[in-house]
Amino acid sequence: MSKSPNMQDIVITREYDYPVELVWKAWTDPTLVMKWWGPAHYTSPRCVIDFREGGKYVFAMRAPETHGGTESYSAGVYKKIVPMQRLEFNQYLSDRDGNAIDPVQVGVPADFPKNIEFIIEFIAKGEQTELKITEYGWTAGEMLKYAIMGMNESLDKLAAHIDDFK
Repeated sequence: MSKSPNMQDIVITREYDYPVELVWKAWTDPTLVMKWWGPAHYTSPRCVIDFREGGKYVFAMRAPETHGGTESYSAGVYKKIVPMQRLEFNQYLSDRDGNAIDPVQVGVPADFPKNIEFIIEFIAKGEQTELKITEYGWTAGEMLKYAIMGMNESLDKLAAHIDDFK
């Protein structure tokens, strides 16, 4: 889906020893998203989800005090929802209310995209779930590396907390 040679997609696949219904719930229930969203040592103090096609979400992420303790927000719109199978949405940096912010204007490096398209696939394998996350629209560079690291750390937190979601 990348259109130019300096663009790169991110594909991350994880397997969870939990049924698809639980992994789906972890991505769609705001109280559960707040328990795992964000890289290691970050928290998610606020999450608003209007879970329907055309509905908007806003996720907050708070840095640890050692990194300034600042809050940042990302938002987007759900474009396609196939229950227990697939989520398609976009994501962009936003203010607390979900209004888009130009990454460069808030001091984020220029290689951070203004808009990222996501496809999350939930693949049921009996009592296990394969989760495949594809992100489109990244520019090859330092921010791409941080995005991969951040998503992997978030997914590590999801794995560590999913037992609590039952």
